[in-house]
Amino acid sequence: MNPATPTIRGLEDKSFLLLIVIASILFGLILVPFYGAVLWAVVIAILFAPLHRRIKRSMPGRPNFAALITLLTILVIVILPLTTLITSLVAEATAVYDRIQSGDINFGQYVQRIFDSMPGWASDLLDRAGLSNLRAVRDRLSTGISEGAKLAAVQAVAVGQNTFKFFLNLFVMLYLLFFFIRDGESIYNRIRDALPIRREHQQALFNKFAVVIRATVKGNMVVAILQGALGGLIFWLLGIQGALLWACLMTVLSLLPAVGAAVVWFPVAIYLLASGDTKKGIILLAYGVLVISLVDNVVRPILVGKDTKMPDYLVLIATLGGIAVFGVNGFVLGPVIAAIFIAAWDIFSNAKQIERPAA
Repeated sequence: MNPATPTIRGLEDKSFLLLIVIASILFGLILVPFYGAVLWAVVIAILFAPLHRRIKRSMPGRPNFAALITLLTILVIVILPLTTLITSLVAEATAVYDRIQSGDINFGQYVQRIFDSMPGWASDLLDRAGLSNLRAVRDRLSTGISEGAKLAAVQAVAVGQNTFKFFLNLFVMLYLLFFFIRDGESIYNRIRDALPIRREHQQALFNKFAVVIRATVKGNMVVAILQGALGGLIFWLLGIQGALLWACLMTVLSLLPAVGAAVVWFPVAIYLLASGDTKKGIILLAYGVLVISLVDNVVRPILVGKDTKMPDYLVLIATLGGIAVFGVNGFVLGPVIAAIFIAAWDIFSNAKQIERPAA
């Protein structure tokens, strides 16, 4: 036997491993422009996997047709309503932005009305807190609110301006979604067999990934959408302008633990009370406390249950960090990365504790 053979074989293995790494990095770079479409195709495929299994059992031997029926169901109940909502949101955001630019909407006047309507005890409380310069406080608040409203409107308008890119990503997502639905199980098995990780560790990580995806989307997003819809409904019934835009803002804020939709509806209720519209202010306060806020306490435990054990502060940091790094996709990617991080370190820690007694 040639003594150089093991060395050559080891060099070949390292070279092949390097080739795999380089090819994987290059393939990842190719997918970067469409990573959002790939991500949401994976997320939706995981969420609707139980539905696809039922449809597949009802029509054995017809995997393509079963996948197509599942895809059409997703299209009807998710994609089409969401596309319609985005279109309406862009139109309303454009109108609000134009009104802010023209001066029809003046947040400084709104804040001034609140200060002017304050009772004596509230003014005294502000004096004790060192906030006696109401003009400066008013200017800061109005500037912050105005800039925030402009930013939200501009972002929504930007979505509308990137119509071609939006529909291209939508097409890619739907195309990939069909194959992820049809071949999801075989794709999962191939990834599992290729990963150089112990089978029990793979199972724990994949389970955690699926659990967090379901908890984040099925639970948090459904609750956020429900709170935003209920908030938008009461805004529309009370005749508050920009109800759809406020509803979307409440939906986004409801995704963040310790923030919630109250950041929107509570100041509006205070403004209504301060401006003399007492009836609407009381209705909005009561509705916000008894309906919007209770959704989080009643619906979330039903949808999420005890699937994920991440504390609220970690979810908040992961979500905000995910948004900062990945944009809108960070709502899902942030908590998922945090959950996999915790799961990986738990597995490592448990393995160490098992090895110590054996040693």
